[in-house]
Amino acid sequence: MKNLNKQYILSLVSCFLGLFAQAQQLQSYIQQAEDNNPEIQAYQLRYNIAEEKVNEVDWIPNTEFSAGYFVSEPETRTGAQRARFSARQMLPWFGTITARENYASSMADAEFVEIAIAKRKLALAVSQSYYSLYEIRAEQSVLDENIQLLKTYERLALNSIEVGKATAVDVLRLQIRQNELQQQKEVLDQAYLGEQATFNKLLHQDGINAVTVVEELLLPEEDIAYAVDVLSLHPELFQYDKLYESITQSELLNQAEQNPMIGIGVDYVPVSERADMNFSDNGKDIFMPMLSVSIPIFNKQYDSKSKQNELRQLEIAAQKDNRLNVLESAFAKAISQRNQARIKYHTQQKNLKHAQSAEEILIKNYETGIIDFKDLLDIQELQLKFQINQIKAITIYYRQSAVVNYLIIQ
Repeated sequence: MKNLNKQYILSLVSCFLGLFAQAQQLQSYIQQAEDNNPEIQAYQLRYNIAEEKVNEVDWIPNTEFSAGYFVSEPETRTGAQRARFSARQMLPWFGTITARENYASSMADAEFVEIAIAKRKLALAVSQSYYSLYEIRAEQSVLDENIQLLKTYERLALNSIEVGKATAVDVLRLQIRQNELQQQKEVLDQAYLGEQATFNKLLHQDGINAVTVVEELLLPEEDIAYAVDVLSLHPELFQYDKLYESITQSELLNQAEQNPMIGIGVDYVPVSERADMNFSDNGKDIFMPMLSVSIPIFNKQYDSKSKQNELRQLEIAAQKDNRLNVLESAFAKAISQRNQARIKYHTQQKNLKHAQSAEEILIKNYETGIIDFKDLLDIQELQLKFQINQIKAITIYYRQSAVVNYLIIQ
């Protein structure tokens, strides 16, 4: 009993280490893809541009300078005016620049969420491709085992022919079956090369680079239970919150821009002295400070923009609700298909044991001199079918787990 318990514990530890190694290996590929992926780099640059726009909006209107020369100098009491020089600066109302910065920052936040979404989608694509590579390799391994098994049957059939217990037809059947399995294996070789190229391109590297895939995937004893409400924290939904906030900031900016603009300036007019008179202000230059106000009297455009912002917020709220429905449907579907895969896996496991037992019975009959190679070939075909179905079931399980991770993991 102690030995059995020890073997059970060692088996669990081996299973855990295998899953951990597979997770570490896959995570390494995902990290490599994130580091090299040009799409994520493009999103990062878009975010950097959006951040830089915060500095762009911190501006005030250009300072105006003007100069004029009097062709016909107007005479005044203190002398003739020769020219006019002016400088003016318009200033936005208090808080307008801050409103611009807040709006630009909110747009940058929305761009940042795009990066998180792109990384999640890339991780999902890498995981799905990785499990496809595993499926192909596992099926190839099973085909190799079955080809070797058929060769063993072929030797038994040849020996049986010598003693009159089998016919040449039995040997030909076994050889035909080997050829079919060899064909399937060669087709899978080509499928692997295609999927390997896809996987490498996700990592932005040469398509012929070898990919290390875990030898065996095992089902965990239990699945982690997730609450559907955690979907509300998904970046795709969080992005709508950021867009909603950006429209709120856009409206605050719109309200700020409806305020007047204040202008300050100065006019300078040089004056010539009068030669025919002598008094204290003779030829005194004119220096005149200026104050102006720009009032948006015709503000229909601001009212229209407020209405547009209100409608856009309603649109975004509707889009968010719709996206939440889509994500909840995808989550429910992924959980359902993952549970189906677990059921199929265990069913195929039971069927495989029964097929192996049937095979053992037929092989034992060989010792008594009675063997039906047609039945043996049928059992072999069933075993292969159950093995392939089991591989497909566990691959579907992990693919759907990747979908769940995309939807749930924070």
